[in-house]
Amino acid sequence: MENQGNSVSQEDTEDFLNIPSVKEDWGGDGRGRMNLSGRGTAISKKYVPRQYQYFDTKTVPEERVWRINGIPENVAHGSRRLLTWHDCGASTSRVVLPPQFEAPSGFFTADLEIFILAGAIQIGEWQLHKHGYSFIPAGVKVGDWKVLGGEAVEILWMENGSLKYKNASNNHPDARLNEFIPALDSKLLAWGKTDTVQFVQANKKWLRKDANGGGTWLLAILPHYDGRYPEIQCYNEDAYCLAGYCDIGDFRFVKDCFGYVPSFTTSPWHRTDDGCLFFIRVDRDLSKPGTVLSYPH
Repeated sequence: MENQGNSVSQEDTEDFLNIPSVKEDWGGDGRGRMNLSGRGTAISKKYVPRQYQYFDTKTVPEERVWRINGIPENVAHGSRRLLTWHDCGASTSRVVLPPQFEAPSGFFTADLEIFILAGAIQIGEWQLHKHGYSFIPAGVKVGDWKVLGGEAVEILWMENGSLKYKNASNNHPDARLNEFIPALDSKLLAWGKTDTVQFVQANKKWLRKDANGGGTWLLAILPHYDGRYPEIQCYNEDAYCLAGYCDIGDFRFVKDCFGYVPSFTTSPWHRTDDGCLFFIRVDRDLSKPGTVLSYPH
């Protein structure tokens, strides 16, 4: 994509599976390949260590003519609001694809995660509807794309590296097919317990777990939740509010609000009377002691 989200020039993409990931700045080795460390945001172009960034995505300027990097020019363009990015090319965006959008099969040169906020899309033989999720590892060939239902589809679009479309009839021979999640309907998943004592009054649905034990999930915070204290978050996090509200410090998260939280940030007190639903990405295993610390001072 011709924008800040893909600032790295990558003329030769043949070796894309061997491009090293950014090592997580909490001391990780990059195995998770999420590249969430050290990102700029829509409200802070320059990365600010240990400082949370909360904002309403509806206020982010919209790039009205946007195409997947490398996609044929005859494919209808979409629009995009760029939320976070890293110099390696990784980014998180809110993307809208129009009703007439159709794109040919092929693969991408970086891992791609998509979560449907509204509408529906078909990718090959699989359909994704509201709150559907897919993880497409680099080099895994997927079928034709087509927006369904005569209405635009809105997607949380997460590129985990410098992503480019490549026309291909087969998977790359070294693609991580074992990690491919074609179409996951999150509404069919059971709710489970969270991993931290700070969120006992919440439930969690795993969508994907990465090699570091982090990954992607839905978090439902129950009504009358009170976190009581700020917390030190020893990991990087993307958080998108899907429904309800949660007050985090002086900022009220409501639908379409977004948070980027870098490693070792002290996040303010969380509380809600009515409850809320979040889409979460984290690059560390939160079940391990010392990753989330209540901080009453």
